[in-house]
Amino acid sequence: MSHIRTPQDIDAAPIASRPLLEAVKRQLGSVPNLFRLVANSPAALEGYLGMQGALAKGALPAATRERIALAVAEVNSCNYCLAAHTYLARNLARLDDAEIAANRAGASGDAKAHAAVMFAATIARERGHIRPEQLAAVRAAGYDDAQIIEIVQHVALNTWTNYINEVGGTDIDFPATAPRKAA
Repeated sequence: MSHIRTPQDIDAAPIASRPLLEAVKRQLGSVPNLFRLVANSPAALEGYLGMQGALAKGALPAATRERIALAVAEVNSCNYCLAAHTYLARNLARLDDAEIAANRAGASGDAKAHAAVMFAATIARERGHIRPEQLAAVRAAGYDDAQIIEIVQHVALNTWTNYINEVGGTDIDFPATAPRKAA
């Protein structure tokens, strides 16, 4: 159950958030609970959508972005984001169940994506405190400085949505995904 009021529909959101939510609805076909929750602050919604839109134009492929989102959601134990990004990984990025499971474990079956996902999971776990050899490994996999910055930005954006969902107790409106069991 939500801990922070989530507007039931676009008309119940603050006036300044409504055009932004309408744009989300045009793009996705619906307005997921995360967006309606964030709409309580038009400034936060504008910032979120702006960063999300800018990163979508970046150098990282959509599948890699979803892989990173899954890894970060797992590190941060965000059930809402695990459900949302599992759905998006399957239906938009066309990742199979084995790849999704690997991503949630901070890995990938694709060698280049593996380096990005492992780096992203490390950033999230270590709160940005990485070792030089970890940076060297992601570079050796073929990522340039701009792509490394984007990986870090995706970790930050996904951590933010993880925290918003956990603080807000966002009701999950995607098919539920069970958290992994700690080893």
